[in-house]
Amino acid sequence: MEGVMKRWELREPGRANLKLTSVAIPTPKPGEALVRVRAVSLNYRDKLILDSTAPRASREPLVPTSDMAGEVVATGEGVTRVRKGERVLAAFSPLWVDGPPVRVDGVIPSLGGALPGVLSEYVAVPESWLVAAPRTLDDVKASTLPCAGLTAWTALMEHGAPRPGQTVVTQGTGGVSLFAVQLASALGARVIVTSGDEEKLARAKALGAAHGIHRRQTPDWEQAVLELTGGRGADVILEVVGGDNLGHSVRALASGGRIALIGVLEGFEVRFPAVPLFQTHGIIQGVMVGHRRGLEELVRAVDTLRLEPVVDATYALDAFPQALEHLDRGPFGKVVVRVGA
Repeated sequence: MEGVMKRWELREPGRANLKLTSVAIPTPKPGEALVRVRAVSLNYRDKLILDSTAPRASREPLVPTSDMAGEVVATGEGVTRVRKGERVLAAFSPLWVDGPPVRVDGVIPSLGGALPGVLSEYVAVPESWLVAAPRTLDDVKASTLPCAGLTAWTALMEHGAPRPGQTVVTQGTGGVSLFAVQLASALGARVIVTSGDEEKLARAKALGAAHGIHRRQTPDWEQAVLELTGGRGADVILEVVGGDNLGHSVRALASGGRIALIGVLEGFEVRFPAVPLFQTHGIIQGVMVGHRRGLEELVRAVDTLRLEPVVDATYALDAFPQALEHLDRGPFGKVVVRVGA
C-alpha cells in the first residue's frame, strides 16, 4: 500500500513530548503482515513508560502502547499464519510463544517498550506476532485482551486454576481485576473484590463478584476476607497494588494458597511478613502478562463463555493525551483509543 498514515511518537522522555506525526505506510517484508489498526487499549504500564524521565537508549522514536486489534490488509512473501482480511490481535510479548518467559538482555521484550508499539493507523509486524481475534467481540473490546485479559488468564489458569467453591481475591476495578472477576466466576470460584469506591464495588458485583470490601473503610481488609471465608482465607489473590499491600495479601492467604504478584501501583519494592507465609506454605508467583499460547487460549475461552470485556471510555486517535488523563483518574475497566473506522 502507498500513502501516509498517522502515528503517535515520543522522541524525548515525558508524555508532554508526544507528537502525532505523519509517516509513510510501511510495506510488509517477507514473513510480515500489514495490519490496519482499528483499536488500541491502554494499560498502566503505558503511563509508566511515557512518564519516565530516563533517557532513551534508542535513537528511533518510541511508538507507544502494546494492545491492538485490527485487520490484515496485505502480507509479505511466505506468510501462512494469517491471511488478508483476517481480524487479529498483537501479542504483548511476541517473542514469547510458550513455556518459561523469553528474556533478552534481562528483560522480556514487549510492544511499546523494547519493541515498536502499535498506536498507529497501520503496523507491519512478523506474522508470528499475531493471533486471531475473537469472533464474538468487536475491535474495541477485543483490543483489551493482549495485556489485561492475558494477565488475568495467566494469574488464574497457568499456575493452577481455582476450583469451584474456592475463593479468589482481586484488587481494584481496573482491567485485570474485572477480567479476573469474570473468569474466576465462570470457573465456579467465589470472588471477593477490594476497592475504595462503593459504586465500583456494586458494579463489580454485577459482573459476578460475590463480595466487595471497601478498603478505605476497612484498611486491614484481610480480616474481612478471613471473616467471609470462615477463617480459611483466599485460595488465589491477584496482587495488583504491591508495596505494603502485599502484607495484607499474605495475611489473607489460605493454606496452600497462591498470590499472583502483578501490579506496582505502590512502587516496585514490596514488603510482607514472612511468618504468615511460612504457616500457610503459600506461594508468591510473579506474573508479567503471558505468552502467545495463553492469548490464543484466552481468545477461545472468550468466544466460548461469551465474555464481555468492560470498556469505560473510548477516544479518537488524536485525543490520545485525553485518554491518558482518563487512565490517570482510574477507570472502571479499560480505556480504548479508536484508530480506524
